[in-house]
Amino acid sequence: MPTNAEIIHRALDRITAEYVFPEKAAHIDALIRPRLAAGEYDGLEERELCETVTAHLQEACPDKHLRLLWTDEPQDLNPAAEDEGRSAFLELLRAQNQGIHRFEHLDGNVGLIDLRRIASADEGGRAIGAAMELVALSSALVLDLRECRGGAPEGAAMWCSYFFPDDQVHLNDIYERRTDSTRQFWTVAHLPAPRYLDRPVYVLTSAVTFSGGEDVAYTLQAHGRATVVGETTRGGAHPTVRYPVAAHVLVTVPAARTINTVTGTNWEGVGVVPDVAVPADEALDTAHKAALRDLGA
Repeated sequence: MPTNAEIIHRALDRITAEYVFPEKAAHIDALIRPRLAAGEYDGLEERELCETVTAHLQEACPDKHLRLLWTDEPQDLNPAAEDEGRSAFLELLRAQNQGIHRFEHLDGNVGLIDLRRIASADEGGRAIGAAMELVALSSALVLDLRECRGGAPEGAAMWCSYFFPDDQVHLNDIYERRTDSTRQFWTVAHLPAPRYLDRPVYVLTSAVTFSGGEDVAYTLQAHGRATVVGETTRGGAHPTVRYPVAAHVLVTVPAARTINTVTGTNWEGVGVVPDVAVPADEALDTAHKAALRDLGA
């Protein structure tokens, strides 16, 4: 079992090597290691260690994706098993219906999809298509992301693709520090359900909406394809990799950054600001009424 010092050294080594902003990684290292040398982390149980180090990481660099996480399931520390984080995420999505929590047909022929996670495009594509098939004949759509806590960039691009006519829309780019490369995300050419075009789309947000959920909201808003209703989101725009540093401790390292093709920036630290600001628990009613007005109902 590694000591607290070993856990922190492993975490800092990962952050230094892969955090998307090298200068900030150096600053983090310079602030955390003296705390370690001073004995601030001595004697802490691993759960408390995660909370304490995360608070110090956030003081050094307020990136909400940057943290130590406790996990009940023991992790394989073998470097060859580093894809286990993805495997665990895929299992979570399978257990949660690929993030699609519910569908509802609201008064006035308004469709509602309640989305809690953004599935990967490969495994989740059929489920995403099934949800969009259910709303294909609706006159307006409400996409509820108030409880959406993240997911896969490819899945976010697939969700967004349904609201554009073809594969010619450049949605955003993701720059990865480790490879010094930029990956472009465009609308998908072939989708398993009809595209949702020429009809109003409302996206609901809350202070809980995070990461991949923010990606969908920000992208549709920036491209003028949806009206965002609700609260400003949490503000986490950096795609993240998880590495085990002890059997029950993971370090999450934001290893890339999103660049929207319309705004030239992203929602990191500021969140997605709604077009119509209302408390989260009023967002659905507000959006539904707005949709009915759009439809002349």
